[in-house]
Amino acid sequence: MKYVKEYLPYVVVIAVVILLRLYVISPVQVDGSSMVPTLQDNEILLLKKYDHHFSRFDIVVLKYGKDKLVKRIIGLPGETVSYRNSKLYINDELVEETFLPENIKTSDFDLTDIGYTTIPEGYYFVVGDNRNDSLDSRYIGLIPKKSIEGTVGFRLFPFSTFGKIS
Repeated sequence: MKYVKEYLPYVVVIAVVILLRLYVISPVQVDGSSMVPTLQDNEILLLKKYDHHFSRFDIVVLKYGKDKLVKRIIGLPGETVSYRNSKLYINDELVEETFLPENIKTSDFDLTDIGYTTIPEGYYFVVGDNRNDSLDSRYIGLIPKKSIEGTVGFRLFPFSTFGKIS
């Protein structure tokens, strides 16, 4: 009985940490340069696993095979997506990507290039900010909502960039 009283607080703390990591928040590491200049290789981000209400331009972590990819949501269910002259068009209307520097160019693309006219319900179109070096929906197709683990919006490491991702 003495051991139970002594170790119970530690067991409770460990259980809470495990539950938080499994269902609420978890660290995730950026692997590669596909999100440059917004995110750099090896940065550690805070993944909000509870966040499953996705908006345009949210940065998300998704499962792709055995890998986890960090990408930005561009197209939502029911929309058409195209790039013409490095400009994003959603439903044939120009949408500004204010998070990208002027020198980032995106090759022309249309949703029909991957076999769709509109994004079906439950799917998203995602791309990396480094458009010339990103394995994204232009190549792997639309991403099912069930493959998206959550959103990221906070950097943990390196400490020089600690804080909210803008």
